[in-house]
Amino acid sequence: MKFEVTILGSSSATPIFNRNPTAQVLNINEHLYLIDCGEGTQQQMLRFDIKASRIDYIFISHLHGDHYLGLVGLLSSMHLNGRKKTLYLFGPPHLMEIIDLQLKYSETTLHFPLEFKQTHTQHPEVIVSNNDIIVETIPLNHRIDTTGFIFREKKRLRKLRKEVIEYLQIPVPYFTALKKGADYTAPNGEVYKNDDLTIDSDQPKSYAYCSDTLYGEQYFEQIANATLLYHEATFLNEMLDRANDTFHTTALQAAAVALKTNAKRLLIGHFSARYKTLTELLDEAKSIFPATELAVEGRTFYIE
Repeated sequence: MKFEVTILGSSSATPIFNRNPTAQVLNINEHLYLIDCGEGTQQQMLRFDIKASRIDYIFISHLHGDHYLGLVGLLSSMHLNGRKKTLYLFGPPHLMEIIDLQLKYSETTLHFPLEFKQTHTQHPEVIVSNNDIIVETIPLNHRIDTTGFIFREKKRLRKLRKEVIEYLQIPVPYFTALKKGADYTAPNGEVYKNDDLTIDSDQPKSYAYCSDTLYGEQYFEQIANATLLYHEATFLNEMLDRANDTFHTTALQAAAVALKTNAKRLLIGHFSARYKTLTELLDEAKSIFPATELAVEGRTFYIE
């Protein structure tokens, strides 16, 4: 199953140089999920050939502008381009109030259903569960209510040992039961154990998206063992006081999160506009967590 994330924006509060505010697109089994929608997200989608018509789920982490100011424009474009299918939107309680106000004064009635579900920071909550994944909120500690999101693949059915199946001439109608773990009883009464007929499917993978947050261990258990962890890393650790004052994380702290939660790989982003180049941030994170990469815009990272 395809499981990958494309970075559309990796800047923090303001766009700068060649970096745009936060936005990412997850492709899970050819279904697209947009995470945050800063200014310029539509332009980035056009630039990197991401079709808005394929997006059915949008997740907004919090109501600082660099994470949602592109949303109304995107919804308007979907409307103008004739979208009819339902769009599922998840975000803080007041997000829908902002959207309704914009639509009201532009005298716009969307041509497609927009289903909104509020997120909350009191405790984690499952907000999506479909055939492919489970999405859960991650309560974070920022200046305003903020959640991250963790995307976990659902466990797949067992895989058939084709050569054994063919040798025993097991009929096709039995395949589903075998994949679900059933044994097979042949016409002569002989029983074949499921372990001899199938192999286990791959272990489910996960993508944890930790948006703006003060460093703290309250969310560590929830994101433990992530296949790919995205964590904001707004500042170098020499600016730790500034990070604390603004409820952000440094590159060194993001790496510590990855180390302490046993992440397989770390992706850092949400870089302050003060950094024209990102080498120092990457080097700082890699000093304690070598499997770190930069959330460079236009890059696609495979979650495997």
